[in-house]
Amino acid sequence: MTRFYSSLADAVLVVHFAYVAFVVVGLLMIWVGYFLRWSFVRNFWFRLAHLCCMGVVVMESVFGMTCPLTTWEMKLRLLASSGQYYQGSFIQHWVHRVLFYSASEGVFLAIYGSFFVLLLLSLWIVKPRWPGHRKS
Repeated sequence: MTRFYSSLADAVLVVHFAYVAFVVVGLLMIWVGYFLRWSFVRNFWFRLAHLCCMGVVVMESVFGMTCPLTTWEMKLRLLASSGQYYQGSFIQHWVHRVLFYSASEGVFLAIYGSFFVLLLLSLWIVKPRWPGHRKS
């Protein structure tokens, strides 16, 4: 059963990493796509999903909430290790090094807030196409 919980924790960690990658790489793709004239970066649904994902992160930070994915992963790791948080699978080790780092709550709030402002700015400069609007 330990291996099962550890594998579930690794799966949650990979989903968490994918979520963060979608937010960060998504903004980069919007700006690169703007200059390279990629049409998908103006897709309304892509932009809405991107904005909502970052909005969730900002709201968690504003209200001092821990991300549910972090909570689930920690609980699964506790179940997998009989009370210890990390024993260290390859995935867990490297993804954690990239995703989690130490800084004050204020630093994270400033980073998330600034990123959200950049995202809003991108909505103004790289305007999404409304659903049903055809490219002319």
